[in-house]
Amino acid sequence: MSEELTLIDGTKEEKYKSLFPQIESLIRLESDTIANMANVAAAIKETFDFLWVGFYRVIGENLVLGPFQGPLACTRIAFG
Repeated sequence: MSEELTLIDGTKEEKYKSLFPQIESLIRLESDTIANMANVAAAIKETFDFLWVGFYRVIGENLVLGPFQGPLACTRIAFG
């Protein structure tokens, strides 16, 4: 498993093309969903220098904050 990210200068499309196989390499041998979401969020944020990247999980009638990179976020968002 590679724990280094190769960043390129280029268009958004070129960055995605470079990022996809790296994400596949990161998650291929890891079965833990939360660990994979954490690494995917970090890889996307690092590649595109976004302010916030992360996941919300559907639990019951709420979106519940999952792994993310960036400033603090709402922990729980009710549907509707």
